[in-house]
Amino acid sequence: MPEGSATARAADPEELVERFRATMGRLAGGVTVVAVRSGSVDLAMTATAVASVSLRPPMVLFCVYSDARLREALDEVDTWAVSLVDAGAHVSAERLAMPGRPAVGQLLGVPHHRGQLSGAALLDGAQGWMECRTAWIKAAGDHDVVVGEVLDATLGPPGRGALVHYLGRFRGLT
Repeated sequence: MPEGSATARAADPEELVERFRATMGRLAGGVTVVAVRSGSVDLAMTATAVASVSLRPPMVLFCVYSDARLREALDEVDTWAVSLVDAGAHVSAERLAMPGRPAVGQLLGVPHHRGQLSGAALLDGAQGWMECRTAWIKAAGDHDVVVGEVLDATLGPPGRGALVHYLGRFRGLT
């Protein structure tokens, strides 16, 4: 009986997680930084699960661990920003991807400026930026899917190349 048939035996859950991770690692994804300003604290995270949802109105989504500090902040703040990281911001993207980093001072040493509409950090090393307002949040396994209406979109300087995540590593594309 073929493995994909309805009567095939279910995979061991932990083995499936590892095979799923390895399989998805072969899907190149653009690297972004999602940021929220919650009171006087900046929270930011590197994300590759970001996608365009709609053109009219412009909407995007990103996925975040359901127990992440940034996710908790979205219960209090409805605006956030996405920076489309360029190849020159590799170090900043890696730093903001590290689990367990302190909540305070996440953006120390990361060149950025503030979005006018969200107040959130926009990384200087980016191909472009979007400021968004949350439309809805839904649970999806150990992550939450956050969909937001784009309030503004701005192009960054051309020619620095994109940063992608592939096979578990960040890689620059020019």
